[in-house]
Amino acid sequence: MSFQKGPHFSPGDFFELLGNSGYRWHARIDPSHLQNGITVTQGTTVLAFHFKDGVLVAGDRRATAGNSIMYERCDKVIPIDDYTLMAIAGVPATAFEMARVLTHNFEYYRRSQLQTMSVEGKIRALSKLLKENVGMAVQGLGGVSPIFATYDLKSKKAAIHFYDMLGADFRISTHTATGSGSPTIRGILEYEDLWGEKPLVERSENDAVTLAIRLLQTAAQFDSATGKALPEDEIFPTIALITESGYRFLNDQDMGSLCQASLKRGRAIPGGD
Repeated sequence: MSFQKGPHFSPGDFFELLGNSGYRWHARIDPSHLQNGITVTQGTTVLAFHFKDGVLVAGDRRATAGNSIMYERCDKVIPIDDYTLMAIAGVPATAFEMARVLTHNFEYYRRSQLQTMSVEGKIRALSKLLKENVGMAVQGLGGVSPIFATYDLKSKKAAIHFYDMLGADFRISTHTATGSGSPTIRGILEYEDLWGEKPLVERSENDAVTLAIRLLQTAAQFDSATGKALPEDEIFPTIALITESGYRFLNDQDMGSLCQASLKRGRAIPGGD
């Protein structure tokens, strides 16, 4: 298959390539759908914060549709490239499609330009997709509120960006959360960062993972759309770390022992520094 370059073709522009190939992001506003009674599957809750070695990104596993629990093993933290993760709250179908487009976008740029896309370019790419999705978000059929975390190899720094459903992006210096359980989580994170034993950015990997497990479990106590960790059913939160070595997910075996230790009542942090 070959693609004809038009007179205004921009080298490395994957979105333009998609448009020239006939792909369209169907997101126009249709008034007939504004109150059509459709209940779509939603995924919540996700969070991210800086720790000593980089960024931790985590999410619960529950997906709901209205008052119904649809799925207890939904993965809401999605790899985009070796140093980038996107955590999703909202409609998984839309978010997974965005993740797929972004993955191909970054890889197309790398191969066509013989260099990786800059962090600023990656951030704008997700913002562009969200802006094009406004129609679906307004109709209540495809709203997504993502967290974007990446590691910049040039500056040797990790970054967290939060987006609203209209595509506005906000650089986060310490922590963020989104989804129905986020108010509880954001309050606890703010308290821990200001008055905990250490600021979040000074905490070890083990301390950060323990905190994330406890945050999601606490949110689940107050929000029915946030799923609890259920070690007896091998259902654990999704937790990933981004460092200068790239992203890494904790496997179920690690999560099993960490959840068992972290969810015991008491103040001690298992293996904490």
